[in-house]
Parts: sequence; C-alpha cells; structure tokens
Amino acid sequence: MTQITPEALPAELHKAADTVTRLVSKMDESSVAEPSELPGWTRGHVLAHLAGISNAMARQLEYARRGETVELYDGGRDGRTKAIELAAGHSLARHTESVTAALGSAIAAFDALGPDDWQARIAYRDGTVLDGGLALWRELTIHASDLRLGYGPETWSRPFCEHLITFLAARVPETYKLVLQPTGLPQLSIGTGGTSIAITGMLTDIAAWLAGREPSLGSLRATAAADGVELPELLPWPAAQPAAR
Repeated sequence: MTQITPEALPAELHKAADTVTRLVSKMDESSVAEPSELPGWTRGHVLAHLAGISNAMARQLEYARRGETVELYDGGRDGRTKAIELAAGHSLARHTESVTAALGSAIAAFDALGPDDWQARIAYRDGTVLDGGLALWRELTIHASDLRLGYGPETWSRPFCEHLITFLAARVPETYKLVLQPTGLPQLSIGTGGTSIAITGMLTDIAAWLAGREPSLGSLRATAAADGVELPELLPWPAAQPAAR
C-alpha cells in the first residue's frame, strides 16, 4: 500500500478540514443537539472534539518547533472529556467559530513546516510531527462521518482507507490473520495469528469496520475455510497517551 508522505499530507489535511467546514455550514441550530454516530454523543460533542483535537495538535507543533513536548490535552484524558462535555451544548454559532478557528490554527501550523520539521518529536503517542499530522487526518475524516450529515465512510478516499487499515492492524486479535480482499483491488493481510479469516467487500466498508464504524455500503462478508462466519471481534483502538476515542 502507498504510504502518505510529508509532501502529500498537507493537501489531505486541507481537504479533510474543508469537508468539516462544509458540513458545519449545513447545520441548523436544532441539529447541534441531535445524535451523532457515536453512542452518547450529540453532534455538539463531535464538534467540540474536533475543535479540541485541532487546537491540541496545533499546540503539539508549537512546542515541537522549540524542541519541547507537551501533553496533548491539559489535564490528560479527563481534561479532554470535561472540555468536550462543557462545550457540547454551545450554540451553532459558537461551535462554528470554535471549529473554524481551531482548524485554521492546525492547518496553518502544518503548512508552515519545513522538510526537516516532520520528524521533530511530540508527546502524542511519543511520536513525531508526521504522526501528529496523520492523527489529525484520521480525526477530521472519521468524525466528519460521525456527524451524520451525508458524508459517510463510503466517501473516504483510497489513500485514507489504506492508511487507516495499516494503522488499525493493531486491532486484530493475536489468534487471527485477516486476509482483506477489497473489491477490485489487491488483497492484503493484517495480523499474524494461526486462524485465517477472509474479509471481502468494498475498501471503504473494510476500513469503516476496522474503525468501529458501520460499513455504509453493506458489502462485508467473512469466510473461514470457505464457510461463512461472523466478523471477528476486534481489539480496542490502538492505545494513545491519552487514549483516543
């Protein structure tokens, strides 16, 4: 699979941010409190999280430029949760302002990077600026679909799905090897266990399932030794510091 490079990632971040901005512009006041795709979260919760992760990642880059690191959220995961709960009930105008400003800060921070800056260390996942950019790409793209505003996983690009599959290979239980057979594309395997399960379907459905989202095209089928089986239970989302939803 093709890996997203630092040269290609800024354009993907711009597209993801533009999608979020466009979807927010379609909302009305009543829709803020309506359910999102995430259990227990309204669209307001998702918007609060999008603003929070964008501001947090911009801060990661600010410290990285100084050769320093800082935790992703003030107060860690508890601080993140409290901030989302406090902001979830804000008005649409306030959400729009917060999300727009946060996206602008994050995108500007990544646009300003030089070729050597992408490997600077950040606290997020004890990784690099590139890891942070990929994380923001995942957050913006997946949570745009969580808003339930007509932009489901079926709209995810092939490069994004391929990146997501690589990142989420850690969700495969150690007893399994999943042989992914996306329609019309080369197959690939993730996991190293002794029990092989073939997962066939559209690439976007495979990526959505691995991400814990509903495959929007309904194309998935699992087989083992030529017999139909249930899709296997996946492990939790790869741990982060703090853990990601």
